[in-house]
Amino acid sequence: MAISEKDVADAEARANETRRAGYAIRARYDGRRRRIIIGLDSGLEITVPAEMIEGLQGASNDELSEIEVSPNGLGLHWQALDADVYVPALMNGVFGTARFMSETTAAQMLGARGGRSESSAKGEAARRNGQKGGRPRKTA
Repeated sequence: MAISEKDVADAEARANETRRAGYAIRARYDGRRRRIIIGLDSGLEITVPAEMIEGLQGASNDELSEIEVSPNGLGLHWQALDADVYVPALMNGVFGTARFMSETTAAQMLGARGGRSESSAKGEAARRNGQKGGRPRKTA
């Protein structure tokens, strides 16, 4: 299939229309909070937990810190992870494919992260619960 001049012009027009909603001019990774921070041309910043984005779960801080912004500002790329993210989709709350979004909700991710947290209060509550015989058995 040959690509005509009209096809190229149409594609450029669509890209320009998409860019009007905002495009990335910079991106960085906050390793302390494990968040991707995207600076838009409008001056706004979008902050997204890395674990919520398909392809970035479980990646190391070193892998996540190497972010490339595409020349048109509509994409982010992680070379070490072979992962790409479409910035307009992030702005609309889409963090991956439809399958990823249906299998992995934000609530599930946040709950899993909270369940892994370690604090003295959580440890003490677990010890008190253990002294009482542990978690009650589920009944049918």
